[in-house]
Amino acid sequence: MTIAFLLTSLVIVATPGTGALYTIAAGLTRGTRASLLAAFACTLGTLPHMVAAITGLAALLHASGVAFAVVKYAGVGYLLYMAWATWRDRGVLSVEDQGGGGSVWGVLSTGVTVNLLNPKLTIFFFAFLPQFVPSGQDAVPAMLGLSAVFMVMTFVVFAGYGICAALVRDHVLRRPRVVDAVRKVFAASFAVLAGRLAFESR
Repeated sequence: MTIAFLLTSLVIVATPGTGALYTIAAGLTRGTRASLLAAFACTLGTLPHMVAAITGLAALLHASGVAFAVVKYAGVGYLLYMAWATWRDRGVLSVEDQGGGGSVWGVLSTGVTVNLLNPKLTIFFFAFLPQFVPSGQDAVPAMLGLSAVFMVMTFVVFAGYGICAALVRDHVLRRPRVVDAVRKVFAASFAVLAGRLAFESR
């Protein structure tokens, strides 16, 4: 493992994207516990991409325009749904306790789905990780180790984003105009991310 891998991974993880945005939203809407659940779920959502890269499924996704398009537009549709739901639901940002099993599973399932339906993650694992596998080493164990480090970094950074959001939760959400503005910003951000994903190419 090299400094180059750690720095590159940190830049990729820290760059705000769908997972980071969802974790911040969870911190604002439900607090610290939910933000940690969201960070864990988004990290868990990278597992299938890692498996696909190691087993060679990423090569198929990279080579097949149809397979890539199916996953990509499923992700676009899901992000647009999140944008629509956030825009129309004026109760989505609330300081009331939203605990309970349903909320937990809702946060987990949404976080996993957000990253699961991002085909660029599979391509990332397929194209990025092998560059840091030392020559002469068995590729599979080495990629597993690099993937584990990447996932730990993802969780730590996303958790940091979520906790910071949770800390300012009460200050933000006690102001009705700010609540409305934040809700619209999140909705617009999900729509923008959907548009960006729609124009992604292999």
